[in-house]
Amino acid sequence: MVRVSVVKDENAQNRASEDSQGDLKSYSEDRTEQENHKGKEIPLKKMTKAQLVEKVKKIQESAGNNYDLYIRSQAEMDNMKKRFQKEKEDLARYANETLIKQLLPALDNLEKAIANSQDKKSSVALAEGVELTHKGLLDTLKKNGVEEVKAVGEPFDPNFHEAVSGQEDDNVEPGTVLHELQKGYMLNERLIRPAMVVVSKGKD
Repeated sequence: MVRVSVVKDENAQNRASEDSQGDLKSYSEDRTEQENHKGKEIPLKKMTKAQLVEKVKKIQESAGNNYDLYIRSQAEMDNMKKRFQKEKEDLARYANETLIKQLLPALDNLEKAIANSQDKKSSVALAEGVELTHKGLLDTLKKNGVEEVKAVGEPFDPNFHEAVSGQEDDNVEPGTVLHELQKGYMLNERLIRPAMVVVSKGKD
């Protein structure tokens, strides 16, 4: 009886020893696998449940950060669009501010001339005021790139002149501008209004 009991105890010890060795082997394999993957991305198929949960948490955190950055970027872009739109509207609204400021002195001279014209004896002052106003307007326009189109005495050019009528004149060549009914103007060498002219023509 005693011998049998001893055998059973030895069998139990052997099984315990084998289980212990199996656990140690499994632990050793896990450690070896972790060391092999240290510093590398562990494939999802080889991850433990705890590692998968941790991976999901990191991905969710990264996604949340990226979404916050996206929202901020969109808000910044919207603000930039609104700012650029406002600047564009202000530019269009006040684009002629400099020109208008330069025209104001001519307007002042014209108002003074009108005020002085109330006196019938001030016709000379009125003429001088109108002349000063005209000169001021021309100077302001020239400063802003406006030039008169040359017409009288020049050969007719349909690119710059608009013929209103023809007139016989033996003193000039046919096709020469005789009279200017309305001045033409150019802005920075670009025609903005042709000169309305009378052109000489040959005898019928």
